[in-house]
Amino acid sequence: MNDEDIRRVLGLLYQDDTLRTFASLVLGTTDGLSPKCLHKLAAGGLAARGDDGTWRATPERFRDLLRAHAEPAEELSPDERVLRTFLVDGRLTTMAMRRDKRLVVLRYIAMVFEPGMRYAEKDVNVALRAFHDDYAALRRYLVDEDLLSREGNVYWRSGGHVDI
Repeated sequence: MNDEDIRRVLGLLYQDDTLRTFASLVLGTTDGLSPKCLHKLAAGGLAARGDDGTWRATPERFRDLLRAHAEPAEELSPDERVLRTFLVDGRLTTMAMRRDKRLVVLRYIAMVFEPGMRYAEKDVNVALRAFHDDYAALRRYLVDEDLLSREGNVYWRSGGHVDI
């Protein structure tokens, strides 16, 4: 399939008579249809005649054209798929129930904190609030999974990936 196929289909739907004929086929009202329009639609792949001589619309032609011209899906790593599932516009929509997925999200969030830096609890809360309103739960998860350590009201990053 090429651009010419798309132009042919759009051209058929641009013409009032073939558009009306196609709509009638889709709706199942096939009485009094123009044989000329039916043959045009069949040539464009938008209609087909059954063995019993009845005509039907073939809207799957649109799907085939879209698939033929769609860009290939980008390959995502398993971690990227998890992050796309649970983070929308940088905000956590829900916390993953499965620990392995939750760890992917928490490791990503932990990267907000610089290794070797000490943070007051209020600064940790501000950073985590950017991800989710329940910053206390996020803070607890990060500490429980040894991604953040805490002594008193001071926190520091103690796990996760470090960019070099």
